[in-house]
Amino acid sequence: MSSLYWIRRDVRLADNPALLSLLNDKHLLPSDLENKPQAANDAPKYALFISTPQQWQQHHLAPIKADLLHRHLELFATQLAEIGIHFIHLQANDFSDQVERLVEFCQANNIQHLVANREPERNEIERDQQVIEAGLDLQLFDCDTIAPLGKILNQQGEMFKVFTPFKKAWVNYIREVGVQYRDPPQSTPTSRSSHKKASLDQSQKSVPQSEPILFDYPRVDSSHWPLIDDVQAQVIPDFLANKVADYSQQRDIPSVKGTSCLSPYLAIGALSARQLAAQLIQRDPQVLYHSEHPSFAWLNELIWRDFYKHLLHHHPRLITGECFQTKYNRLMWRNDNADFQAWCEGKTGYPIVDAAMRQLRQTGWMHNRLRMIVGSFLTKHLLIDWHWGEHFFMSQLIDGDFSANNGGWQWVASTGCDAQPYFRVFNPILQSQRFDPNGDFIRKYLPELKNVPNKQLHFPHDYLSKQGKSEQYWPPLVEHKFARQRAINFFKQS
Repeated sequence: MSSLYWIRRDVRLADNPALLSLLNDKHLLPSDLENKPQAANDAPKYALFISTPQQWQQHHLAPIKADLLHRHLELFATQLAEIGIHFIHLQANDFSDQVERLVEFCQANNIQHLVANREPERNEIERDQQVIEAGLDLQLFDCDTIAPLGKILNQQGEMFKVFTPFKKAWVNYIREVGVQYRDPPQSTPTSRSSHKKASLDQSQKSVPQSEPILFDYPRVDSSHWPLIDDVQAQVIPDFLANKVADYSQQRDIPSVKGTSCLSPYLAIGALSARQLAAQLIQRDPQVLYHSEHPSFAWLNELIWRDFYKHLLHHHPRLITGECFQTKYNRLMWRNDNADFQAWCEGKTGYPIVDAAMRQLRQTGWMHNRLRMIVGSFLTKHLLIDWHWGEHFFMSQLIDGDFSANNGGWQWVASTGCDAQPYFRVFNPILQSQRFDPNGDFIRKYLPELKNVPNKQLHFPHDYLSKQGKSEQYWPPLVEHKFARQRAINFFKQS
């Protein structure tokens, strides 16, 4: 009986329970091994990835993220070959077509059991149910959170509605249980021999070939982001050794590389959050016992990631676009198309907002502090529906992740779980002065303002007017004081 590992959001060897299950032949029944002791060695093992361009379009997959995924699939195919697993790529249109292609492949290759790592979103859950209803034996594993979904609950047995008590319960759980990280499988002479035999057998089976891997989807070059093997060998060790201790001081300064920049690899599943937590705790065990520990600020970000994924697990209605605080579902946003387009293009007249949006469009990434600033500006200054920003971010971000993106947007819009209060409206000028005081970041992405003095840079309109250069930079879409009061009044009416 052949076996199949269905690749989804998990293009990695390390901490991949579905892949390890396939390699350990845990799906084989005792009768299989009794009747044919060599069944585990003789049966071919496949890893299948089925791209879905139409579904990706519906989910606003960023072309730069598609390219990062493509590069890592090519790497993953090579890694799988080294442990005796033959990689196959098929293409479908959407999830429904993906199910049909999967069933056809399994029937043609006598595959009765397949393993995969779970995806928590609604469309993905419905797709997996269709696979089971089609008669395939699909075994699902969890590997996307550090603390298992459903394990961090309050005294009433429910999901927390505030982050801080969730964090405390999360830390207590990890202290007691530890991080269940799984090491990657190792290549052996036997596995290489098995792979060669499986490759020879392909001519006798209806297994389609996929060399090279082709995506019928727009892609933007992501080569300035290294592949995960280089990240694991160099970037992560360097961050843990030299940067994590200063993370709390450096993380909010956009002109400094003070963050880990690992989120793109987490988003496509090339990297495991459990691996990162395990490495940090192994290096600094006291991080779990002292919140003032220098490394805790970064661990706190990993806990926030878990928080939003646990929230999605307990409240699947969030996937349908609902506000966590349901009273805000009735908000009548202004939704001015011209204002939204100006925000997207970085033409709001607020330098920190415009530089951040240009960073996003040019690089596919945006600094976390800037995500809060531009999100607050869209929802509070312009009163534009946070869903518009959520979708635009997903269409641009190399690290687009539904739960984190949804949680972040609902946080800035004051509609989410443990969100900032509606009356907190970021002042983009003060934010700019505080986190980019010398204008290093602004000047990088707004070269038209390179000669404006630091004192006037953060809102340069009066200065440019006096210099006779008003046309050099966009006028502000709205005045801050007016926008703040308008936003407070708007939310009060809900």
